[in-house]
Amino acid sequence: MTGPTMEELSAEACSRLLATQGIGRLAVNAEHHPLVIPVNDAVDGTTIVIRTAPGTKLAAADHADVTFEVDEIDRRTRSGWCALVRGVAEEVGPGHRADLVARTEATGVQPWAPGGHGRWLRLIPTSVTGRRIVPGELPPAVDPRAYL
Repeated sequence: MTGPTMEELSAEACSRLLATQGIGRLAVNAEHHPLVIPVNDAVDGTTIVIRTAPGTKLAAADHADVTFEVDEIDRRTRSGWCALVRGVAEEVGPGHRADLVARTEATGVQPWAPGGHGRWLRLIPTSVTGRRIVPGELPPAVDPRAYL
């Protein structure tokens, strides 16, 4: 049997994996503390699009350095991956070009949480990194020595 291995993921592989999910975690610095919040998201090229409501998260993220993380974990095989995006977030609104606003809204991000979520953030990446844990060889389901 072989043990699990850890492999680094390229930025391109991370972008492909990010596009497979619709929920991630946005990390901002708010009220003198790090704040990590689950958000609904989509990918537009290499940009992360988040739909949100007004409040602490939006105020802390707009024009700030933020981190965004998405992962997928399989507890049964003890495997999974994680993609981490660092960048600058910017609220998209009427002051932006019409084509950018339309492209942002066309991502179709639909929030799960109730309430008004009519605001949009775009996270422009400065760094994209990721890792994948690949499980080792699993032991046989039945020990062959159990049979005569």
